Amino acid sequence: MPARADAGLTASAGDGDTRPVGAIPRHILVAPDSFKGTLSSRRVADAIARGLEQAGWATDRCPVADGGEGTLDALAGALRPRLAEVVVSDPLGRPVRARFGLLERGREGPVAIVESAQASGLSLLDPRERDPIAASTFGTGELLVAAAREGARTIYLGVGGSATTDGGAGALRAVRRAGGLGEARVVVLCDVRTSFENAARVFAPQKGAGPDEVRRLTRRLAAQARRLPRDPRGVPLTGAAGGLSGGLWAQLGAELVPGAPFILDLVEFDRRLRACRAVVTGEGALDAQSLAGKLVSEVAIRARQAGVPCHAVVGRLDLDRFGLRVLDLQAVLEAGTPRAIAAAARRLGALI
Repeated sequence: MPARADAGLTASAGDGDTRPVGAIPRHILVAPDSFKGTLSSRRVADAIARGLEQAGWATDRCPVADGGEGTLDALAGALRPRLAEVVVSDPLGRPVRARFGLLERGREGPVAIVESAQASGLSLLDPRERDPIAASTFGTGELLVAAAREGARTIYLGVGGSATTDGGAGALRAVRRAGGLGEARVVVLCDVRTSFENAARVFAPQKGAGPDEVRRLTRRLAAQARRLPRDPRGVPLTGAAGGLSGGLWAQLGAELVPGAPFILDLVEFDRRLRACRAVVTGEGALDAQSLAGKLVSEVAIRARQAGVPCHAVVGRLDLDRFGLRVLDLQAVLEAGTPRAIAAAARRLGALI
């Protein structure tokens, strides 16, 4: 029988629902993602909660993530791991300090929580430094090796927000140079469902690639796919972080799981949702990609299924009316700084 993806992880995630039967909840669940490159999910949650509390609501703060940037912070808040710090390579090969989390209580032994954006993230580069051809995931591989050497038997790797489109070639080179990961298995928490062959077309323009570079990167991924032990093309989730997830799946046998549902289950989101009057979520940019496995869409789906109104505070709204109808959000407010987010949440609190 295959091992469970959660490896026995559990979290203490807020108080139980002790309100009398039939009572109307007087608190709001606050469950945002990070605003990529600017605000962590915890800072966003704190700002939203502050505004709602000023409007007279009690709140349950539940900062979350979908596998992309901010995953380590979100899981660290729920699981309280021991944090370790190592020096690894950034996307351009320069030294950078990166953290990962360690837990001793997994069902299958020690567990590590690693985030690729700590080593290979787009936020590590100045916009003028972005080089989609040269950017490498080598530092992410170094993080995996460091986690395995700390004794981790299961490594949860959140991917997303990367500066790279190397199909995981750099990470695999780092793992190979270190002699492998021993007995550690890798579970990749993916923030998108995109397949390997589409990674450059969909994501490389965000990382500084022009049309010619996108075509070059697509050819490079195709050549890499042919060399791997199994072909990641056409397999959902293999295009996350510029194909990093696909390279690890093909070469190391990594398990790929959608990050948003995994993390929401881990923090007991559904139980907390049923105990609240409404839920407020959010992310840096609400756009077409939000509909394809991102955190906001998963929160909205679960809220609709539970019959709980769902609202959002976002840094930028780039979703058309059809997309908003798909998400079934009751209200969407734009705000980009903690002060503006708190003010937006205060207005939202008056509407709920």
